Amino acid sequence: MHSPFSIRAPSPVVVLTGASSGIGHAAALAFARQGAHLVLAARGAEALDKVAAECRLLDAEALAVPTDVTDAGAMRALADAAIARYGRIDVWINNVGVGAVGAFDTTPIEAHQQVIAANLVGHMNGAHAVLPHFRQRGRGTLINMISVGGWTVAPYAAAYTASKFGLRGFSEALRAELGSLPEVHVCEVYPTFVDTPGLLHGANYSGKRLRPPPPVLDPRRVAGALVALSRAPRDVTSIGSVAVPGRLAHALLPGLTRRLTVWFADRALARAEPAPVSNGNLFEPSRVHTIDGGHRTLATRAAPVAAVALAGAAALALLWVMRPRRAPHRLGAARRSAQPADS
Repeated sequence: MHSPFSIRAPSPVVVLTGASSGIGHAAALAFARQGAHLVLAARGAEALDKVAAECRLLDAEALAVPTDVTDAGAMRALADAAIARYGRIDVWINNVGVGAVGAFDTTPIEAHQQVIAANLVGHMNGAHAVLPHFRQRGRGTLINMISVGGWTVAPYAAAYTASKFGLRGFSEALRAELGSLPEVHVCEVYPTFVDTPGLLHGANYSGKRLRPPPPVLDPRRVAGALVALSRAPRDVTSIGSVAVPGRLAHALLPGLTRRLTVWFADRALARAEPAPVSNGNLFEPSRVHTIDGGHRTLATRAAPVAAVALAGAAALALLWVMRPRRAPHRLGAARRSAQPADS
């Protein structure tokens, strides 16, 4: 079987942020198996070196560059390091994502600010660092990892929601600006909840143990989608069985979707075990660097319930939009025309 990247073509150069765990770790290995030259970024140098070593065991070249995406200068240095090592950048993946769970007004404002800085400003820093290179070459692919949270709200994660909605608008604006460069692509990726350590090492101000709502995706599936986008870029990629129904339901009946979402969230938090309040990995590198979060097995039995709920919301939205509508003004006009004229 041939590699998806042509043997005759040079190996693609891929810059990947958030590469030390979860989706980023899985994506690094997926690209390594396809023979890509990798430039891996994350805050924790030790964990990053381990991922780079795994990639080299797969006969791929990998450069580890410890980087804080909230630092614009560090992101420019990341781009410079990739170009200095390999001469170019073909694909840049903004993959960093953090969260802070808790009621908005009882969560420290510094936590909200850090979520925006990492998820939104970090993606902007990455784009700002690489786009001059893409413009100069006239080609390149920028991939922004967003999540279904870019379309549907997440109660008790207001800053996360704000960052993801902002990322969607940012990506669309960039695509409009770059319309005159047909070989420069801006791709948006919207997975549903993914089985990563994100909730385990994320900030938690809820006082409850957090689990992602089912169904949850295998991070390797998302990694495969990133590899596919590097070969055949497309504007929008949704991943997960409830991604499109959830997006449709929110677009057509936002009030109903919002009420269902907060009902599920309140119910889950009420049943959850107590947990200590923690800043998690907001202000320091993560301590958990696995690909998987261990949530898929636990969520399997509940998955059909969540899928049916979102599908039901989408169906209700469609029925509402497609309902028969009367035209009172036309009926009134018809009645008036049927009446005899005054003599």
